[in-house]
Parts: sequence; C-alpha cells; structure tokens
Amino acid sequence: MILILSDALRYDAAVQGMGYLGHLVESGFASLYKIVGDLPSMSRPIYETIHTGLPSSEHGIVANSVMRLSTKPNVFQSVRDAGRVTAAAAYSWFSELYNRAPYSRIDDRETDDSSLPIQHGRFYSEDAFPDLELFTTAGMLVRRFSPDYLLVHPMGMDYQGETFGADSRQYRNQAVKQDMWLAPLLAEWIDLGYNVLVTGDHGINKDGIHGGPTPEQREVPLYLIRAGHEGLGDTGKTASHLQIAPTILQMLEIPIPGTMKQPPIA
Repeated sequence: MILILSDALRYDAAVQGMGYLGHLVESGFASLYKIVGDLPSMSRPIYETIHTGLPSSEHGIVANSVMRLSTKPNVFQSVRDAGRVTAAAAYSWFSELYNRAPYSRIDDRETDDSSLPIQHGRFYSEDAFPDLELFTTAGMLVRRFSPDYLLVHPMGMDYQGETFGADSRQYRNQAVKQDMWLAPLLAEWIDLGYNVLVTGDHGINKDGIHGGPTPEQREVPLYLIRAGHEGLGDTGKTASHLQIAPTILQMLEIPIPGTMKQPPIA
C-alpha cells in the first residue's frame, strides 16, 4: 500500500493539472473522490487525522505547533505490530509524530530500525526540498525494502502555494510537474501489485493561506488505485480524511483498531 500525500494539493488543481492520474480515472483504472478536509486545514493536525482516523479534537494534535509523538493507534504502528514493513519519504514532522521527537536533522534524517513505527524513513526539513528528489527517494525505498506501507509526502504544492498563492502559474504548474514525475513510478508500483492512494492534506487560497473552513482550503482529491481491480472512474462522491487509515489497513488485511470508527472507502 502506497499513500502519496501531496501537501496543499487542491481538488481543482489536481483535476485540471494531473493528466496521468486523470487518464487512469478516465480509463477505469482508478476511482476519484472529493475529500472535504477535516479542520483545522493545517498540516500536522491532518497528518495525524489521516493516520489515526480521528479528528484533531480527539487525537490532540490541534495545531502545527503541537510537537510530540502520536498517542493514538495509527497506521504505522498497526502495520509494524502486524510484522510488516513500513517506510516513508516525508517531511520531518512525520518523524516527530511516529518515531522520535524532537527531530534531529543529523540522527533522524535517514532511519533504518525495525523497532520504530516508520522503520525505513528518509526525512527532509526544508519546505523547498525538491519534489523530484523526494519521489526518487520513494522509488528507492520500494526497490530496496519492498515496504508493505509506504508514505510519500512531497511539499512542492504547499511551498509554491504559500509563496505565490493558489491562483498563480507556479502553483498550477507544480501539479503538472508532480503528475509527470509520478507517472513512471505509478506504472512501476502498479505492476508490482501495490494499491495506491493519492490525496492532499489541505488546500490553499489565493493569498497563500490555509487553516480555515472555505472550500479552497478544504477540498482535496482522493485517487484510489486497487491492484488487480477496476476503478470506478469519477465517482462524484465525497469521502473523508477519517476513512483513509481504515482503508489502508483493510487493503493490507490488518485488523482495524476500534478507535478508527469511519468505514473504509468502498
């Protein structure tokens, strides 16, 4: 199972700019849903919501400033406890949520430790870290470790959106670039039998701001590719961030913790 969590990927930016993912939807290989994101529409709270299936009021990561390890059952913990392999190419906040806090740029940047929830981690700490390098790192993790669950977390959409605003050429073009860089990797991973989810944590508005409840700050896509199964195309349906964790565990045939109350995505 691979989760591609593109930071600040708005629904409209994905649908209008990500041609290969659109092809998979049109060709019946993928299903497309719209997520109206949980609140606050900020990164660290939604990272935890996506991996625990809980809203921020329950998991306690209520702002980006809350820096501590997760205290709730989560996807990484569940996969590791089932004797399976986890990996992540992601921003350092994921290391702080699931491995060690605070993050050490020297000690935690590259992690290979089977006792940790994220066993094979390659982390970055600069928002401008190139997406192409991040995707290349994810490809290496697949080839080297064959993880059962891999998180791929590029920050390019968020960086361009906060710098230039979501109505900018730079923001829109970043979606095109991400799709172009992802396409060969997706083809490889699908051939290897991986299920793939592509989504965003939050959107962003024309002023480069997110955190609030407006549609441009909340609406993100969810593309679902199931290995060996036909997709549903553009479903026109709405899903929830709270459904992602149980969906991942169901696909991996790992028991879903009782704290994850929302149903997996159909």
